[in-house]
Amino acid sequence: MVSNRCKMAVKEVLAKLGLHFIVVDLGEIDIMEEISGEQLENFRIALSDGGFELMDNTRSILIERIINVVIQMVHNTDEMIKMNFSDYLTEKLNHDYNYMSKIFSEVKGITIQQFIIIHKIERIKELLLYHELNLTEISYKLNYCSVSHLSNHFRKVTGLSPSEFKHIKYNSRRSIEDIGISKNKS
Repeated sequence: MVSNRCKMAVKEVLAKLGLHFIVVDLGEIDIMEEISGEQLENFRIALSDGGFELMDNTRSILIERIINVVIQMVHNTDEMIKMNFSDYLTEKLNHDYNYMSKIFSEVKGITIQQFIIIHKIERIKELLLYHELNLTEISYKLNYCSVSHLSNHFRKVTGLSPSEFKHIKYNSRRSIEDIGISKNKS
């Protein structure tokens, strides 16, 4: 689950099945009562029908929780994370970072750090396209030590500098009034 909408959908499934919960959080559900095998299977089917998957493998659950924390941290929070991401993940998930990193890499085929960078680059693209913040503000918001560090990561992943990306995206869009009109006409 990666959003409040997902949590609400899972809560609805629980209610329809008559199950009571203590917590429905990103990647985690704590149900009050003991549930039978049949209830568990009905829950699994209902989740699947809604596009969700019930994970009961501890490694899968941990990976899902890591993914959810990264997405929340990069895309869905306006607060500045004032610590490095490995410490942040350790604090949020209450696991040793090296342990989490090893499992994540084994299953996903990339490191947690690479996963974070990919998400940060997508967030930078979004902020650039919507002209919400300048590069200095984006750099600060996403916990880069400098604009040049952000630019280097961006170029390494996209092959473009942030300003080249912004210029290409800007020029690839035309206003409704300009559609069907040659760009050479004045």
